[in-house]
Amino acid sequence: MHGFDEDTDALGEAVLRYAAERLRLDPVPLDAPRSKEELDAVAGATITPEGMGGLAALKLFEEQLAQACLSTDHPRYLSFIPCAPTEAAVMFDLVVGASSIYGGSWLEGAGAVYAENAALRWVADLAGLPPSAGGVFVPGGTVGNLSALVTARAVARVRHAETGSRGPRPTKVAAQASAHSSIASACEVMDAEFVGVEADADGKLSGPALRKVLEAEGPDTFFAVVATSGTTNFGIVDDLASVAEVCREYGIWFHVDGAYGGAGLAAPSVRHLYAGVEHADSFIVDPHKWLFAPFDCCALLYREPALARAAHTQKASYLDVLTAAPDWNPTDYSVGLTRRARGLPFWFSLATHGTRAYTSAIERTLEVTRFAEAEIARRPYVEVLREPDLSVIVFRRIGWSAQDYQDWSDRLLAEQVAFVVPTSHEGETVTRFAIVNPSTTEDDISAILDTMA
Repeated sequence: MHGFDEDTDALGEAVLRYAAERLRLDPVPLDAPRSKEELDAVAGATITPEGMGGLAALKLFEEQLAQACLSTDHPRYLSFIPCAPTEAAVMFDLVVGASSIYGGSWLEGAGAVYAENAALRWVADLAGLPPSAGGVFVPGGTVGNLSALVTARAVARVRHAETGSRGPRPTKVAAQASAHSSIASACEVMDAEFVGVEADADGKLSGPALRKVLEAEGPDTFFAVVATSGTTNFGIVDDLASVAEVCREYGIWFHVDGAYGGAGLAAPSVRHLYAGVEHADSFIVDPHKWLFAPFDCCALLYREPALARAAHTQKASYLDVLTAAPDWNPTDYSVGLTRRARGLPFWFSLATHGTRAYTSAIERTLEVTRFAEAEIARRPYVEVLREPDLSVIVFRRIGWSAQDYQDWSDRLLAEQVAFVVPTSHEGETVTRFAIVNPSTTEDDISAILDTMA
């Protein structure tokens, strides 16, 4: 199987040609899922004793399988949180795959780790974290949040032992009741208790509400508080400053989940919303969401990385050569050991385009979001539920039932107009635009709203 021959050379040319043609598409096809039965009919058995050959497998992928996958970088893919990587980032992802780099240790991937750390430093500076801050790129926000909370629990356990407390060790995590599902999931994995805090009238987690819950439950029972800088459904940025103040008062780890919204730190027009993030003990942001990197890429940062290293470093005799060295080994800072250098495409795009281009691109998406808000306001049949903080806008079609929304969404996709799915708020079915692609235009927004008339 290994070795470069004429067949491999032809396959390589075909793969590069496919990648180049895909990158040149403007716009890219939206495409749509197919049923298993439909795929069985066109693909059949793809794994066989003899193999089908690389060119045939590529042809099958290009003509059938790829077209059964939605293009998250389509300008009218406005559901969930889209992914709109730069061409430079996508091309360098090919380079990373071809380079066979292990990104877990300095010994094996010093150059890659050095570059990833430069990208992490830019994110840390945006958040106002100290020069000593550092971390690692992990697959996504779920692993980032889990790794941060594992560190927080380890720190609390050490402190509990050092104080000689006779009470039980802290086992609780506080967050807004509507925080991302990964927080509650992390608590389940860790056998910790998730304690929801009610949001204020503006949908934000605030210091006063947090203090009330901590006092009722007992602040010594908590090892972490999670605030969100850009909720997934509404894009709301919590009152980070007041939450940070309460965490400092009680000596509780302050984690900020900026998986989607953290990218807004690079936009001067909304930077004020993040006041207080500089006090975070840990912070995450997913560059594959609003910082134009390909899947999968979450930047996880710690104010004091040594605390994370103590919590996460795996001990084994064959790893002694790594763990005994003072080098920066990325796997010491998160759950997991084996890792690809997933931060390199993000680094390459930053190095290629410069940070000012990132600021301009993010501001452009915010500009289109403000247009969407105004466009909805002037149409009598739709209305916004909440003024957007960032680039997510939630709205209702007046008079529609849940089935009306679903029928409309299905029709948009079937006709290849757009991908916009329903969501819900306080039991009501509504819909939303998540605008993170700088290629999304005002005309796109107007065209989609026209279909609701």
